[in-house]
Amino acid sequence: MTRYIAVVTLALLVILVLLRAFQLRKLGIKSIQFGEMDKKDFIIPPFALLLFYLVLASAFGLPAIGMELFYHEWISWIGVAFCVMGILLFIGALISFGKSFRVGLDENHPGELVTTGAFSISRNPIYVAFGLVLIGIFLIISNWIILIYVFAGIWVLNRQVLLEEQSLKKIYGEKYIEYCNQVRRYL
Repeated sequence: MTRYIAVVTLALLVILVLLRAFQLRKLGIKSIQFGEMDKKDFIIPPFALLLFYLVLASAFGLPAIGMELFYHEWISWIGVAFCVMGILLFIGALISFGKSFRVGLDENHPGELVTTGAFSISRNPIYVAFGLVLIGIFLIISNWIILIYVFAGIWVLNRQVLLEEQSLKKIYGEKYIEYCNQVRRYL
């Protein structure tokens, strides 16, 4: 059961991003800026596809890659709780973002600086949500490759946050610096 929840969690993340991007496109806003400022972004999709396969293989009995380190039912349910918290935070961040939602850096057409809702508790609630989901998936499917994803994912997310912070300082200036002084980077 918990492995199916891991599949649904990943699917929900993708669906929510695509739905929001489609909604914004109808409003004339190009929200997907992936790879336009940093070509290294294109390294991410193959790794994301491998993660999707690992989760699908575990849930549906497909040929496995890697080996599980442990399995305990109650730890799997803790993983489900992490996934649910991640999805709820992600939805809260999407709602808070409004028309400012972007995938990738967009210095030419940024939206408003969002400091309310989920952004009043974290400057990066979407990245925190991704981190929660990654940890949750590892607790559900303790494959050693997914453990590497957790560490690599947290490193990549932190790298992206640092890049975005530099961009946001250029775009919003003192207003963003003041926001940084009031709200933590993560939690």
